[in-house]
Order: sequence, then structure tokens, then C-alpha cells
Amino acid sequence: MAAMSDYLENKLIDFVFRGQPFTPPTTLYVALFTTTDNDAGTQRVEVTGGSYARVAVSSSLANWAGTQGTGTTVASNGTGGTTSNNNTITFPAPTAGWGTIQGIGIFDAVTAGNELWYGSLTTSKTVNSGDAAPSFSAAALSIQIDN
Repeated sequence: MAAMSDYLENKLIDFVFRGQPFTPPTTLYVALFTTTDNDAGTQRVEVTGGSYARVAVSSSLANWAGTQGTGTTVASNGTGGTTSNNNTITFPAPTAGWGTIQGIGIFDAVTAGNELWYGSLTTSKTVNSGDAAPSFSAAALSIQIDN
């Protein structure tokens, strides 16, 4: 389960309560970490090299489930404050070892950018050169707004 970063918490507070502008990203970028991160985004070590790249997922009803349940494609009307990916998210096939993947991040840019969500994998995964392209099946990435 992914948690909200300090960056996004501050943006949402300023937007909802303080009337400050916030433009949500139209594309989200899923990243892999060899560490677990924290709210401040200071503990992450993102995979590099070996054909690694963040995966772009458009912000849309088709790509992210409504809060009423996995796989839904209409506006949210549930009570759990949770969404998940509706489609498989596949990274490039590794051409070098990526290390042991322990966490993920969701960013607003393909490189650098602001981390919006972060989380730990349920089970770490070592990725070696020549392995199949790492992926998250539909509904495998669960993002919840604390409620």
C-alpha cells in the first residue's frame, strides 16, 4: 500500500483549505526503489542503468480504479479512499542487474520531479540482467488516502 508524500500532503492542504492553485499531473510515473522511502522522500534509492526507466501511466478513469472497487472505470463513489491500477504496469526488460527492489514511488515527471506516493513491496524482488520485464498486474498497486 502506498502512502502520500509530504510534498503532496502540503499541496492538497494549500489547495483545499488555503485557496492556493494546484494543477494535478496528467501523467503519473511509477518508479522502482532498492530501498524503502519516507514521507520526505529522503530515503529512496531509485534503480538506474540496465535499460531501467519509470513507466508512464495517464491519470484517467480507465487507468486507475474508483474508490468503489478494483477495475472500476467510473467516478469514485466508494468509502475506502483507495485506488489501484486497472492495467498491468510493465517496466523495460533489464539489460543489467537492478538489485533488489524493495519499494515504489509515483512521481509527476519522468525524471526527477515530485514524489507523490511511495510504498514498500510486500515481497522484495531481485532483478537480474536478462530477467523478464518486471511488472505489476492489474490491482497490484494499491494507493490509499488515509481515512
